[in-house]
Amino acid sequence: MAVPKRKTTPSKRGMRRAHDKLKSDAYVENQDTGELHRPHHIDLKTGIYRGKQVIKVKNK
Repeated sequence: MAVPKRKTTPSKRGMRRAHDKLKSDAYVENQDTGELHRPHHIDLKTGIYRGKQVIKVKNK
């Protein structure tokens, strides 16, 4: 069985774990309505994606 020859230093351990943190979700503001939505996703409040009406929105 393979056994490490030396103990991993805290610095090396931290460098390995540097990419493990959770990132917050990115949101962009719609230019027309000012609503926030995920980039490259349909704005569900207006049904518009890239300036075109994609889905019909139910009015409440």
